[in-house]
Amino acid sequence: MVQTIAEQDLILNLKAAGFDGTLLQEFLGCWKAGKIIEQLQLLSQKRAELLDQVHKEEKQINCLDYLVYQIEKAKNC
Repeated sequence: MVQTIAEQDLILNLKAAGFDGTLLQEFLGCWKAGKIIEQLQLLSQKRAELLDQVHKEEKQINCLDYLVYQIEKAKNC
């Protein structure tokens, strides 16, 4: 299999994406073995995890925005 990304670049990218030691090693094992389906599954799982986190934090921001709105509304009365 021809690998199009250097291992060090892959590691840096995975760490930047939030892969921890165990998950990183699991991905690298799949990458070295050429297990593309497993690689894509791991990436998809991490993406879903990050997206869930984004949605949770978006809800928190919405709550803060609502409080700011209510305070400003009360201040202008």
